[in-house]
Amino acid sequence: MKILISNDDGYQASGIVALYEALKDIADVEVIAPEQNNSAKSNALTLNSPLYVHRASNGFRYVNGTPADCVHIALSGLLDYRPDLVVSGINNGANMGDDTIYSGTVGAAMEGYLFGIPSIAFSQVQKEWLELNSAARKAREIVQFMLEHKKVGSEPWLLNVNIPNLPFEKIKSAKVCRLGKRHAAEPVIAQKNPRGETMYWIGAAGPAKDDAEGTDFHATEHGHISLTPLKVDLTEHDHLRYWSETASLLAAHPAPKA
Repeated sequence: MKILISNDDGYQASGIVALYEALKDIADVEVIAPEQNNSAKSNALTLNSPLYVHRASNGFRYVNGTPADCVHIALSGLLDYRPDLVVSGINNGANMGDDTIYSGTVGAAMEGYLFGIPSIAFSQVQKEWLELNSAARKAREIVQFMLEHKKVGSEPWLLNVNIPNLPFEKIKSAKVCRLGKRHAAEPVIAQKNPRGETMYWIGAAGPAKDDAEGTDFHATEHGHISLTPLKVDLTEHDHLRYWSETASLLAAHPAPKA
């Protein structure tokens, strides 16, 4: 089996090093990750400037672009083979609920999925890499299970996995969850730079709003690994009829000419 690993924290991040070490002896593993931290870059691709690929002393390759850039160029020309699995992470902090829209970790895995390859995004719930080796061991367990039970190699799928920062023996079983929901982000932080100009920092993510049983927030709060299957179709299927009726009314009553 061949696995492509990427992330959004950068190729030197502790999370991606731990993930590589955990997976390197169960598959042929290649690391292609951003040169710098690219958190919250979602699925962004770099279209108006060139991308360069370099190899680090540890064998990892890094790109001056986004997480999605890394996976995209790997799968569309850089690699001379097609990986069986794309794995992203381990992220420094949770990617639950609304986080998945912004997450570069999820974005890298989603890029693999868009190329038709099964993909997993791994994150730790809390920042600072506490109990990282335990999270890496759990990631290995999940990947190894997928390989041994023939979950890899058929239809593509996309999983978002969050692992509590707990000792290995205290991490509970994986639970399949829906995404929860956060409150709106904290207010923007305004400051003056040395020239007296106002600069703005995006505020922290809001606290959980929907953390009911069955959500990723609830599962991880109770020591479980959250496992959420994701899809890319953003169509609001429940309201297609409503908007079809609105479109029909719009066609029957065109706006008056200026």
